[in-house]
Amino acid sequence: MNAESRFSNDKGSINVKVSVLSFKENDAHIIFCPALDLSGSGNTEAEAKESFAITVREYLNYTIHKKTLWLDLKKLGWTIQKNKMKPAIPPPMSELLEANDEFSRIFDNYSYKKFDTGVNLPVCA
Repeated sequence: MNAESRFSNDKGSINVKVSVLSFKENDAHIIFCPALDLSGSGNTEAEAKESFAITVREYLNYTIHKKTLWLDLKKLGWTIQKNKMKPAIPPPMSELLEANDEFSRIFDNYSYKKFDTGVNLPVCA
């Protein structure tokens, strides 16, 4: 799965890897990304992955348009730096587990698969 979107600015873009969880809740397949606090769902895992990719694109479209992406990522615990090669670093999973109630609920109550996917972010201005 790849949730990449081509978001860039005059300085370019960079792919950031984030961890996601795949699990079933009731009869729905869920893909959840604790670092972005975003999820997608579907009747199959493939549908959930597609839903998640759409959710990420919409989130990035909205926050880039409103010029709130970097502030929002900081609120989510990301480290933001003006480095062309690494504009943003997601928080460690251990910090996310402590800070994110939904992640804790999933971690404590569901069997899940964890894997990484790419999110393409514009370079910090």
